[in-house]
Amino acid sequence: MEFRRLGRSDLKVAPLVLGGNVFGWTADEKTSFAILDAFIDGGFNAVDTADVYSRWSPAGAGASETVIGNWLKQSGKRDKVVLATKFGMEMGEGKKGLSAKYMVEAVEASLQRLQTDYIDLYQSHRDDPETPQEETAEAFDRLVKAGKVRAIGSSNFTPERLKSALEISEAKGLARYDSEQPLYNLYARAGFENELQRACIENEVGVIPYSSLASGFLTGKYRTEADLSKSPRGGGVKKMMDERGMRILAALDQISAAKSGTQAQVALAWVMAQPGLTGPIASATSLSQLDELMGAARMKLTEEDLAVLDRASAP
Repeated sequence: MEFRRLGRSDLKVAPLVLGGNVFGWTADEKTSFAILDAFIDGGFNAVDTADVYSRWSPAGAGASETVIGNWLKQSGKRDKVVLATKFGMEMGEGKKGLSAKYMVEAVEASLQRLQTDYIDLYQSHRDDPETPQEETAEAFDRLVKAGKVRAIGSSNFTPERLKSALEISEAKGLARYDSEQPLYNLYARAGFENELQRACIENEVGVIPYSSLASGFLTGKYRTEADLSKSPRGGGVKKMMDERGMRILAALDQISAAKSGTQAQVALAWVMAQPGLTGPIASATSLSQLDELMGAARMKLTEEDLAVLDRASAP
């Protein structure tokens, strides 16, 4: 397994990060435990979640962290896991943002749910223009110095805001963002490529993109409107079923057949091969899905494979 350093931090992660958004939502606790065990036993190590998962479901906010915490306690595998979580999204009752006061409250709540003394990667889930970046940076730095957090990261930041945050940390000698978590996949390329990608590469910021399979569209299971009922996420896929989307699926079909793999594996392998990428985040609700995802890390795409996918998915 090839492990990649996350930014300038001491963290090294396998090139596939397990998404925890489904734990306690579309994967019950027993299934989630089995998926987490198989992922770690398969040689991978990074698990990403957030305090807000899954606020949109009956399980409510904090469900994913609670499931992961229960698994950590039962499995005894804390030392094998690079544990990443996020804060800042609306949790209800005015709990949101990146203020120093709220960060202290949020991190303690996450530590309690996760049943751990420290978080390996603590991330700003989204930018908070109402809080000065100096305040956020100083608060993060205090968490790192207290040993509650090993490294920090951002998510959904613009290139300008990421660069200004890095400049403030540099000038004040504070902990810096060592990762960015953007939306990025074969269909959604424009938001990350060019400025944000360049900023991450130039500043040695690791990249762990979410929605790497475009809500399941890049698995190839959605090809007609009738397919949209196959999953709770089907409704969000319809907009991708355009001419460009069909071109992307055709390219994935072609390369997956040649590699004796699946469309999902090719789509993830493409993300893994992009400059500056640490590893995409992908979630699974069954062991068979997980096995397919892990196979992506073993798939090697040729320059021609990448060129075919680049042409088909050109924004």
